[in-house]
This record gives sequence, C-alpha cells and structure tokens, in this order.
Amino acid sequence: MKIYIESLGCAKNQVDSEILLTIALRKGYVRTDDPSQADVIVVNTCGFIESAKAESIDAFFSLHGANPDAKIVMAGCLSQRYGREMELDEADAIFGNHDLSRFSDVLDSLGTREVVIPDYPDPDREADDRDVLLGYKGSAYLKISEGCNHCCSYCAIPVIRGPLRSRPMDRIIKDAEDLIARGVYEICVIAQDLGAYGTDWGRPQFVELMDRLSSLPGDFVLRMLYIHPDTFPEGLIDLVRERKNILPYFDIPFQHADARVLRSMKRTGDRKIYTDLVRRIREALPDAVIRTTLMLGYPGEDRKAFDELLLFAKEAQFDWMGSFLYSREEDTPAYSMRDEAGHEKAHKIAARWQKELEKEQERITAERLQRFVGREYTALIEDRIEGEDLAIGRIYSQAPDVDGLTVIMGRRMATGDRVRVGITKVRGLDLEGVKID
Repeated sequence: MKIYIESLGCAKNQVDSEILLTIALRKGYVRTDDPSQADVIVVNTCGFIESAKAESIDAFFSLHGANPDAKIVMAGCLSQRYGREMELDEADAIFGNHDLSRFSDVLDSLGTREVVIPDYPDPDREADDRDVLLGYKGSAYLKISEGCNHCCSYCAIPVIRGPLRSRPMDRIIKDAEDLIARGVYEICVIAQDLGAYGTDWGRPQFVELMDRLSSLPGDFVLRMLYIHPDTFPEGLIDLVRERKNILPYFDIPFQHADARVLRSMKRTGDRKIYTDLVRRIREALPDAVIRTTLMLGYPGEDRKAFDELLLFAKEAQFDWMGSFLYSREEDTPAYSMRDEAGHEKAHKIAARWQKELEKEQERITAERLQRFVGREYTALIEDRIEGEDLAIGRIYSQAPDVDGLTVIMGRRMATGDRVRVGITKVRGLDLEGVKID
C-alpha cells in the first residue's frame, strides 16, 4: 500500500506530517511522492486564516479528483477545528491533530468514514518519532511545544492547537541528537512562541533549553523561529552572543506598533518598546537578522494607527518583513468587533495600505542586504541547477521558504552540501555569490 501526504501551512504541520508518515511506514505502508500512484492520500490541512482554509479545501478536492480511487483523509488543523460539523462525503476519514498516535487507528478503519477528533495525549505517550524528514536536505524542524496561552484577540491558534503544552526537555534533546546523527546541519527550533517554553510548568525555560541544545556535540547550527515580543526571554541575547552555533536570526512577529491596536489585540507593547527591543538586539549582535510579521486591517485600525506602523517599520529597519490582512475568524474575540460588511470595507482599505508598507519594506530590505556584499559565509545548498555550474542555497540570514535565497556559482555542489561563498551582489531580494574552493 502506497501513501502520499500533502502538508499545508506552517512548519509545525510539516513536523506533524513527518510523524504521520512515520506511523504509516511502521504499519507497512510505502511512501510515494506521486499522488496518482497512492492507495491512501492524506491532506494535512491548515485552518489558521480564511486563505489557508481555502487552500486546504482546494488541495483536498484537487488530489481527490486526480486519484478518485485512492482512500483520502482530511487531517490537521481544519479537521480539528471543523471536523465534527464538516459535511465532506468524499473523505474516507477526518482526523484532528491533538493526538497524532491515533492516526494508526484511522488507517485501520479507512472506508468507514470515521471522524476522529482526539483529546490531548499524555506528554509521555505523545507520538513524536520521525523516521523520515520532508524538508530540504540538511535542514529540519524541531518542535519544542504545542498550543499557545497568549490568546491574542485575532488568533485562532488556541482554538485549534489548544493551550501551551511544552514538550519534556529530555525528549527535545533526544530529538535533536537524532537529527544531528542523521546529518542535519540546520535545526530550526519552532513553537507558537519559543519564549513561552516551560511557562506551563511554572517558569520560562527557553534559554535553559537553548543552552543545552547548543552544548550538544556535533556540527550543526540552531535557528530560532517565532518569539513573541511581549515575552522576549531575558538572557537570550547574551547566550546567542556566546554560542556560535545559535544563529543571530530573530523571527519576532510584532503584528503592529500602535498602542491602541495592540491593546485591543491583547498585546502589551508599543512602537517605542518594540523599537527598543530591536535596538538592544542589534547593539549586542551587529550581524543580527530580524524578521517580523505585521498585520493590517485589524478592527479599529485607522490611518493614524497605520502611520504609526509605517513609522515603526522605517525605524526598526527589519531585514525581512511579511505582512497579511486580518482574517475575521469565528470563536475569536475580534470576530464580534465588526460585522462582515464592515470587515469587507476595511479589508479593501487595508489592502491599499499593505502595498504602501510593502513598497517601503522592499526598499529597506534591499539596503539591508548590501551589508553582505564582499563578505564570506557558509551556505547550505537546497538545489543544484542541472547542466550548469550553479546552485541555490541559503546563508544564516535566510530562513527556509520565507526569505530570499543565494545564487551560487561554482562546481561540485550537491543538495545538502555546505560550501563557503563570497557574496558578490544583491539581485532583488536575493544574493549572488561565488563558491570558494
């Protein structure tokens, strides 16, 4: 029996897909990358915002239409959130994401159209083995917690993923040791909020965890993805400065800078507080790279609030910035702040502001990238261009899938290799360089 998994959405979904695939392989299934050849298709969905839901539904029907004879499972966030109400006759099973170990039961009962929305597992029996990795060769994600306790007014993650549940530290260390033993060079440490790790046990323990991870033997680097600005861990900057294998890359989703908007979001910062955090990071770590996410169109945002956000972007000089329009999500506090007609009107205005913000950020990013020219870095090769002395890779300033890339000229480069690169120019949002033999 052949199984195909389509993983949509965030990095955490990719880890979940790796676990689901491992469960299937241990039951005797064979993985295929061709859905038309699969006996079972699993669509691991995202349900965070409206566009992600639409993408998930489209992927489900596209895959079902391409191979109608295969059994098809809708899994993941969309199933967890709506599975019990979902009328989806085409699905042979609907499976949530709170207890992945139950996927074995789903595979055993395929064809009965069973809906399995499991409760949270005991941490000691949570499925987390990964016999296969789905990312780029030499890079992998390491999930340290699940769920979130921040409960921002706009965010459906607590509804979908539940409250914060930190993984036992020893299991994380074992997971990391396994990745290192398998030759993974870039370990991307992920969570809804890294800085909250351990707070469900009584105190923050993320810096302690990073201390232990960075002390492991082996040739690897750690990349941190997603730190809530309101709970930025004390001592983290000093640890990054001390440990060369922790990349000075900070992904901090500020979301906004206007104090009134932030309070409505249930966030505690403002433009001055957040700009000061950026300043402190860069003063201690001159080579630090800072990425953020900013939201437009949140209820109550007016031109004055947007101007505050735009000023923040100009002052902070982010290396990378992603923006998105507020999605009105049921079961969140912000949902009732305006009706659908008001939301559609605000959405159109915010879309214009988004273009203005992104134009400014493109200029900032292009200027920030210039500092890499004339310097040498280690690059991880993601893809080799067949028939040419050319490869695509990433240096420390470029996280997988979200930032620009580095085009590298040279010979004898293969996917997963690490090479030294001299950066020669900036082209758009990418870098160009030459392999140093």
